[in-house]
Amino acid sequence: MAENPDWRAQLKRLREAHAQREDDDDAEMLLLTVVASCTELVSAEGPPKKRGGSRPGRSPNVKRDHADGHRRLYLDYFGSDPVYNARLFRRRFRMPTRVFDRLMNGVLEMDDYFRQKPDATGKLGLSPLQKVTAVLRMYRYGVAADATDEYVRLGESTATEAFQRFTKAVLNKFGSEYLREPTAADIQHHTRINEQRGFPGMFGSLDCTHWTWKNCPVAWQGMYQDKDGVRSVIMEAVATQNLWIWHSYVGLPGSNNDINVVDRSPFMVNWLKGNAPSHSYTVNDNAYSICYLLCDGIYPEWSVFVKTISNPSGEKKKLYAKTQEGMRKDVERCFGVLQGRFAILARPAPFLDQGLLNDVWYACVVMHNMIIEAEEEED
Repeated sequence: MAENPDWRAQLKRLREAHAQREDDDDAEMLLLTVVASCTELVSAEGPPKKRGGSRPGRSPNVKRDHADGHRRLYLDYFGSDPVYNARLFRRRFRMPTRVFDRLMNGVLEMDDYFRQKPDATGKLGLSPLQKVTAVLRMYRYGVAADATDEYVRLGESTATEAFQRFTKAVLNKFGSEYLREPTAADIQHHTRINEQRGFPGMFGSLDCTHWTWKNCPVAWQGMYQDKDGVRSVIMEAVATQNLWIWHSYVGLPGSNNDINVVDRSPFMVNWLKGNAPSHSYTVNDNAYSICYLLCDGIYPEWSVFVKTISNPSGEKKKLYAKTQEGMRKDVERCFGVLQGRFAILARPAPFLDQGLLNDVWYACVVMHNMIIEAEEEED
């Protein structure tokens, strides 16, 4: 089809002609001519082009053989006599098989997208095993969506959509159970353990970490630039000795510090309003009614925080500082384990949407706590 003339240039010529005429009837005729001319140009362009789909001129679909991909995946890990045993499964997925099964059944319940369905020709599409495996590989190794194609047989766009839907489904299904605040029984259990470790009344440890945001929008880069000159998002967490994450808060720009984060943390604000879990204990003949968290020296002097001594003098203060700093590493160790299980958190976040970035962090916390629970049940 020949290229349409520039309608803007034609409109400009008509407007110039209009400026030279003073007769009202001629002006009305000219206006009708302009409208008819623009309508003709738009109609000549035809209907808008369709994005995607099969049509002449497009590259043919890649013959991935989805069925064979599912068969090999099933025989490798999920068959009655799998090629790779449970130890290797745990090493590669960083979770027991029963946690994987629970995740897959959960997302199947929450989102029909993961069910295997026939296409327009009656050919069965991707299986739930393939979609969930591809997503967990992206979480586990921090790889791009395209990297799952060769083994799991998912195209890049399919893997990306599965990743986003999986993240939402995990939060909707398991978020209320594994992102909850501690109950009175949880408080009693962990304070009893920490009392045996030398800190009566202690519930857990509090700290923050940064997640580099690779694709931070240019307009936000100044706000999200941290002290190292890198764009990042801050993540706050409270963890106990068993590495369970009882509180997580993510989303503040990297230019903030721990004090700014704790001022906005819904968990800490709730505690400071008098809703901290009640727990009675005695230290040096002084009675206390709420538990506390270990933290580093930057945090404010609040009753719910117990900090180290910066320059201890005397053997007692030195012993206290050494013990406090050692036990406070529970949360730092938790961050290390979390990033080891889900390398996506250890690498710069590739997302443009901060909402998805936040959801990925919370989904990692949910799966991390599910693994902790499964390991405790095994022991």
